[in-house]
Amino acid sequence: MKRTIAISLKIPDNTAYTALVALRRLDVAVARVERSEIWLFDDDGDLSALTDRILTDETIFNPNLHRLAVLDSAEPRPGEVWIEPLEQCHPERSRRATLPAATAWRLFDANGLPVEGAVLSAAIERLLRNPAVDRALTHGSSGIDGDISCASE
Repeated sequence: MKRTIAISLKIPDNTAYTALVALRRLDVAVARVERSEIWLFDDDGDLSALTDRILTDETIFNPNLHRLAVLDSAEPRPGEVWIEPLEQCHPERSRRATLPAATAWRLFDANGLPVEGAVLSAAIERLLRNPAVDRALTHGSSGIDGDISCASE
């Protein structure tokens, strides 16, 4: 069974903070930004064994720095965009096989709720995605510019 794992920092994330400041300067109405790495794994039906394997793999997880979350689906959550490198969809062209499938950016409004689609789209277009090298995937859609996840290709 394919599992989607998000690995995020449990210490302050300077990259997420920098993105927050930049988005505000670009007039995107956002109050908080969270960033995580999205990993896709095959767990052979044993989620416990998979999480144990990840928690002990020091190349992707450091218990002093990271937290692990098992996501319900291989799709961004509300208010979240996954930025996938275009080359990720074609591993034969790249040596990125041991890197995360995507970087997830989750944006929240002043009430602590995930941002609406228009705010997320503005963040994607103004800062989070470089259309020359990235695809952007959002909740409940096939993504910006009709992109679909590499996981479903």
